[in-house]
Amino acid sequence: MNRASRAKTTPAHIVREEPLLFERSRPGRKAYVLPALDVPETPLEDLIDERWQRQDNLAGLPELSEVDVVRHFTRLSSWNYGVDAGLYPLGSCTMKYNPKINELVARFEGFAEHHPYTPEELSQGSLEALKQLEELLCEITGMAAGTLQPAAGAHGELTGMMIIRACHEARGDPRRKVLVPDSAHGTNPASAALCGYEVVTVKSNERGLTDLDALRRATDEHVAALMLTNPNTLGLFEENILEIVAIIHEVGGLVYMDGANMNALLGVTRPGDMGVDLLHLNIHKTFSTPHGGGGPGAGPLMVTEALEPFLPLPRIVRGDDGRCHLDFDRPQSIGRVRAFYGHVGVLIRGLAYILSNGAEGLRAIAEAAVLNANYLAHRLRDVYEITYDGPCLHEVVFSSRRQEKYGVKNVDIAKRLIDYGFHPPTMSFPLIVPGALMVEPTESVDREELDAFVTAMKEIDREAREHPEVLKTAPHLTHIGRLDEVTAARKPVLRWQPTASGEKASSEG
Repeated sequence: MNRASRAKTTPAHIVREEPLLFERSRPGRKAYVLPALDVPETPLEDLIDERWQRQDNLAGLPELSEVDVVRHFTRLSSWNYGVDAGLYPLGSCTMKYNPKINELVARFEGFAEHHPYTPEELSQGSLEALKQLEELLCEITGMAAGTLQPAAGAHGELTGMMIIRACHEARGDPRRKVLVPDSAHGTNPASAALCGYEVVTVKSNERGLTDLDALRRATDEHVAALMLTNPNTLGLFEENILEIVAIIHEVGGLVYMDGANMNALLGVTRPGDMGVDLLHLNIHKTFSTPHGGGGPGAGPLMVTEALEPFLPLPRIVRGDDGRCHLDFDRPQSIGRVRAFYGHVGVLIRGLAYILSNGAEGLRAIAEAAVLNANYLAHRLRDVYEITYDGPCLHEVVFSSRRQEKYGVKNVDIAKRLIDYGFHPPTMSFPLIVPGALMVEPTESVDREELDAFVTAMKEIDREAREHPEVLKTAPHLTHIGRLDEVTAARKPVLRWQPTASGEKASSEG
């Protein structure tokens, strides 16, 4: 049965398949056989001080056979949705397909089993690979230098703000304000606040771009930096970027660009050529790494030559003999921002992705991503409102306002999409779009998959008008129905608890 015909089934026709529960515990069942003890048996209290022992003990853990355990987790994996299964349209997350060659390269023994304490002379392969990646990222972004240490995009932002503070302090003018457009990524103001700055919001204009007049009014000699997401979270390119940069530079401020949406710019334009002073990149997004469930990630920070002295230590530098070494002699550095040298596995995947695509391939990636987003915008603009309408780049932000007059919200549309076999898009973000549904198809999706998504979205709109209750109670074809998300957020159950009998356990949450 295809997606559309399956999804048309209403709740009245559903007999929900009850999942096999985790509580299959029976006394005496084991999933392991331990070898005979070959050392003297030692009482627990002689090994661990009673103060550090768990008082509830672990006797309540379920007793299961190996086949029970294997089937439980295999079953859960089959219920999961991933980018290898189909379109994963989370806006601004860039959930693109991850080429398997990247995984193979990252698992090379020389990378995967390279201990971080290995001496430099025995680490030349890894150091050379990381240095190559830094140089390629400089070329791609038009920047002079960078650090690969930050563990994620927000960590890259924080590192950038620390460098901005260090730079202004070195000039004898620490400053106190950071400007953040209301269309920026949500972590931007948090990163600035963590560095002690006062965050000033700059409103967007009627087209969803940074309002130049509002920016001028907010800009003065106290501004340390502007944190600009470009393309912004509406999927729109800041067409006045050169004037924006000039306004900030005129008062001695720096321009930080959130490069999380770099997927739209690869090989087409470079932030350095726009006058940007520093930016972070999400390697796990733009350059592909499986990153569902919150990780893993990497957020390299790229800077101009003027900011290079402030980069975290150590820096990977190439000596006159062509060999790489770690440079700790950096008196203006902000210091370490991470143990060792970042998430090397993610960085190696990014290097493999860049080298396998090459310059022309990277440009083709950006062009296909932009084409796909505009195709969806064109096909669905008559059905779903686009608040800030215009040529978008890598993502398009729809609104559920037309459907809300039937009592249907964006969350209902997202839940119903699951019944059609698609992962929901990003909801309720950006905040300046009421009922936002942010869709980023990426370059990974072919036209047939895009057309199937369009068909599903149009069918959901019809259901909203004719049978809104179907959406309000969706999803209907999943093993678990709609959750009470308010209670789950306010009263989360974060650990497994055995019942009093010890034979069965609560699996809530």
